[in-house]
Amino acid sequence: MAELAIKGGKPIRTTPFTARSPMGDEERRAVLEVMDSGDLSGFFGSPGPRWLGGPKVQAFERKWAEQYGFRHAISVNSWTTGLMTAVGAVGIGPGDEVIVSPYTMSASATAILFYGGIPVFADIDPDTFNITAETIAPRITPRTKAIMVVHIFGQAADMDPIMALARKHGLKVIEDGAQAPGVRYKGRPVGAIGDIGGFSLNYHKHIHTGEGGMLVTNDDQLALRSQLIRNHAENLVESEGVEDLTNMIGSNYRLTELQAAIGLAQLDKVDALVATRQRLAAHFGRALEGLPGLTPAKLADGAEHAYYLYPVKFDAAKAGMSRRDFVQAVNAELPAPQVWEQTGFVEAYVRPLYLAPLYQRKIALGSKGFPWTMHPDVHYDYSKGSCPVVERMHEQELIYTPLLREPLLESDIDDFVAAIRKVLAHRAELA
Repeated sequence: MAELAIKGGKPIRTTPFTARSPMGDEERRAVLEVMDSGDLSGFFGSPGPRWLGGPKVQAFERKWAEQYGFRHAISVNSWTTGLMTAVGAVGIGPGDEVIVSPYTMSASATAILFYGGIPVFADIDPDTFNITAETIAPRITPRTKAIMVVHIFGQAADMDPIMALARKHGLKVIEDGAQAPGVRYKGRPVGAIGDIGGFSLNYHKHIHTGEGGMLVTNDDQLALRSQLIRNHAENLVESEGVEDLTNMIGSNYRLTELQAAIGLAQLDKVDALVATRQRLAAHFGRALEGLPGLTPAKLADGAEHAYYLYPVKFDAAKAGMSRRDFVQAVNAELPAPQVWEQTGFVEAYVRPLYLAPLYQRKIALGSKGFPWTMHPDVHYDYSKGSCPVVERMHEQELIYTPLLREPLLESDIDDFVAAIRKVLAHRAELA
């Protein structure tokens, strides 16, 4: 009889992994308090005390800033709009180049396009999957105005060399910490090591308000410009004494009082959640050591990891099977997921962004090639092969799991490891 479950054998585990349950009594009480007040959104889009939002929004921002030592925290209604706000606040305009990772959610790059900026993609490090000073440096040109650093999967990028490079060339640094709340780099919280950055409060993140985001900065002017962009800047710049009108056309990126009330309750939990994931990740990493074809996540010197996802590098030759066969066989040993966070392994991450039709055809704003037409004599290379490491990771080596998270225990992770060991032990069945 076949040993592997994918071949008809008995699986390692049939009991479903416990799903996340991020909402509790604290959030319910907070929502009811706001409901009873009738004040579901406290913002006014005109000068006055309410242009910064209602009491819950301001309390949420203040608590986030104080908890991690940021000078300013500015809430927004999604991290996509948060990235757009950050790009606008630092002054990116038509034709300005911004260097960014190609291995991230699409909004990291489209936020640049929103202001007519041009995304320039730097390759990633094969162990941390982040862009580095070494991969950024060759992409800098006289047209470069900023670097967007993505702390992918929750691991802090190596910020000191990036900041040194940015200051040398007079570049702004935006940190996309969507997956890395509460993470520190050499003792400093990510998000405002650069000029401005922030975090996602989307449903799948460590803590959430359904949708939402939190910008952070230690720069007073960038904070003010972000607050203005969030809330109809064109109506407020005069009252706030803003002389530089660059990108001071605002929108409605405001968080509601309901969301902020939930966020206040969630913020009390984030450090414990990150610590749980770090503990489970350490347990999982030790269990993978020495297994053929698998390289567990590596933690860079001085960097913390929030383990939004746990990445593993896969070597098909050493494992004796294809990446796809391995992932499918391991998952067959585990209960079928009812929600995404119950999944064992996933093959690859997002396709490198520059391979999308948007960049291949250079059609973004309008139909005539803007913003690339700002530099008609410049060839922006989005061809396959332009970032070989990210393509190799995506096509051949990277797998990841969302399973190392609360409320699971080490015993649950042991079942996951047992499934991995079983598949490797019976690899001949997959030949």
